[in-house]
Amino acid sequence: MITSKYIKDFLAYLEVAQNKSRKTMENYTHYLQRFEGFLAEELNPKNLTLQKIQNYRLYLNRYKDSHGNLLGVKTQNYHIIALRAFLKYLSKNDIKTLAPEKIELSKIEKRTVEVISRDELERLFKAVDKTTKTGDRDEAILETLYSTGLRVSELTSLNRDQVDLKRREFMVRGKGRKPRIVFLSARASNAIETYLEKRNDNLRPLFINNIKKEILDEDKRRLTPVSVENIVKKYALRAGIIKKVTPHTLRHSYATELLINGADIRSVQEMLGHSSITTTQVYTHVTDKKLREIHEKYHR
Repeated sequence: MITSKYIKDFLAYLEVAQNKSRKTMENYTHYLQRFEGFLAEELNPKNLTLQKIQNYRLYLNRYKDSHGNLLGVKTQNYHIIALRAFLKYLSKNDIKTLAPEKIELSKIEKRTVEVISRDELERLFKAVDKTTKTGDRDEAILETLYSTGLRVSELTSLNRDQVDLKRREFMVRGKGRKPRIVFLSARASNAIETYLEKRNDNLRPLFINNIKKEILDEDKRRLTPVSVENIVKKYALRAGIIKKVTPHTLRHSYATELLINGADIRSVQEMLGHSSITTTQVYTHVTDKKLREIHEKYHR
């Protein structure tokens, strides 16, 4: 439990002034709670030094969870990002403390992404049994994920009245509640329409489970991210795709396809809902046409 008034005020600021999502609030609370526990004393901003932060980073690097697993470098950086945001908040409110810019993040290996080929995508879609109601729903899910590049949480939060099938577009709120327009392909739109035509309920969620149909509680009928992950995994196995395929793999494939076909990276950034273009640039290593042309021209 957080005991420091400074941290409590900071978390309240994130929730109210910054309108951070529930998940972000949970993460920041967890990271700062761990920092407070490490200090083993009442948190005084004036007493925070680079040496104390260095000791904390050493503590994180050696920390083991209940299963004996060490924290990854990326996870350690998340702790430090939360701490820097806290220090920045203190400085902004004229509370003397350590300057956040003095704390550097650990260097990590450049992130790579897993994508599936067009052939694998078609095999994935064909693996769905379209003669069943569940098959109609699952086809609509797969087509929508690939057509829009939605995060799985964005997909499961969709409501029927939110999606304009005629215009084949709709608005979603992604990370940080940031709005963006999402576009559907004709295939995805048709798949959703077919699925909805066979629904005989008035529930708001776009995608629902088929367990205990008499239950009208929308929260219990809405598909969860885990359910969608299992659906994607099931059809990937059925299609004989050896690599790990998740909803995020379809998001990666969506972005890669756009870049391969000539979309500029700024537009792809917007369509993915990335706040920084640096995040989008992870896709360029698998889509660099110029490098491919150079290889084909000069490699003998």
